[in-house]
Amino acid sequence: MVDMPKMFRGFGAPGGAGVETAVRGRRVGVADGAIGGAERFASIAAQFPHVAFEPLAGSWPEAPAGLDVLVVSLEGGSTTAVEAGMRRLSVISPQTAVVVALHDADVTTTRRLVRAGAADVLTYPISEPALALSLERLLAPRAPAAEPARPKGEVVAFLKAGGGVGASALAVQAAAVAATRGAAEVCVADLDLQFGAAALYLDLPEAITLADCMSSGANLAETPFATALARHRSGVRVLAAPREIVALEMLTPEHVEALLNGLRRDFGLVLVDLPAVWTAWTNQVLHLADRIVLVTQMSVPHVQLVKRQLRVLTAQGLEGRPLTLVCNGLTSDQTGLVSVKAAERAIGREFDVVIPEDRKTMTAAINEGVELSSVRKGTKLEKAVGELAGKLAALSPPPAAGGWLRG
Repeated sequence: MVDMPKMFRGFGAPGGAGVETAVRGRRVGVADGAIGGAERFASIAAQFPHVAFEPLAGSWPEAPAGLDVLVVSLEGGSTTAVEAGMRRLSVISPQTAVVVALHDADVTTTRRLVRAGAADVLTYPISEPALALSLERLLAPRAPAAEPARPKGEVVAFLKAGGGVGASALAVQAAAVAATRGAAEVCVADLDLQFGAAALYLDLPEAITLADCMSSGANLAETPFATALARHRSGVRVLAAPREIVALEMLTPEHVEALLNGLRRDFGLVLVDLPAVWTAWTNQVLHLADRIVLVTQMSVPHVQLVKRQLRVLTAQGLEGRPLTLVCNGLTSDQTGLVSVKAAERAIGREFDVVIPEDRKTMTAAINEGVELSSVRKGTKLEKAVGELAGKLAALSPPPAAGGWLRG
């Protein structure tokens, strides 16, 4: 079971007095069978120690006066039950947010319930992360309208010149370095939906995943990432890839726009690890990113793959986006076959960062879920990753009229 108390510290953790005071005295009613048995009820209630959770009889009971959230159960396969649920939503007090645990869920029924007034519609059986995210959003105090807008964080997209170039490990380690330097709150968003391993690289196997956030029923832009995402000891937060392989079509351009808006709000620097494929939504990520990091290795095929990726980026109108070209895992044997200068001439630009091969140190860091410096201090690998982290944490230069910006 996910260790949810470690992920949702905002409600009652020391130092969180503002949020704790805001939610003290709030009440959540849970209909019979809506979230599972007594053990699940107790587990969820433990995440919000300053909120009163009240078990209620029936699948959709009358909401007691003063209830802030009502969690109910509804049979989506029954037209009669759905119509009855919509009628109940139309007459319930606007002060009570209704979360519907929908059996046999489908998109049409979900949309009908949301239009009828449901605050969230979650697919039954509800996962603990999904319900906790929903409740945290619904119980959180609304920001005053006059509150000044927070500065938006930088988004850096990691693009691979083919698979197996080590881009994910670089993104994770660069994020850890940036976080330890304390320049900004740093997050890694693992959008490699089918083979993402960023959370595993940092020994956070139970981290909240993108699928958890999407199943909460809330708009991704409204998800409280700053408190929900697991935190590594370096300080970097991680939004993990789904635990199971899912279709790439799970995401849409609209999803990623909402996701990046929420992450920008909560973090000063967001590193997005992309799959080694082009889709409509990965294209949208690249258009929304402030900087692109293109990672390759030193070989003739990889040089050709870099040129191919640069051509696609140009075709998509992204040639003016700041781009950092990284040669990863360089060995003396490789340079004996293809020199760095020869590769740069073939590509038509220089590498911004060259990462030396140090498989032993990188593998140890991945296996232990720690930063490179914790395995061995002062290595050439650590220095090069630190150089990359410094470039990513710096402010992006303004776009040029044409051509590839370096840095």
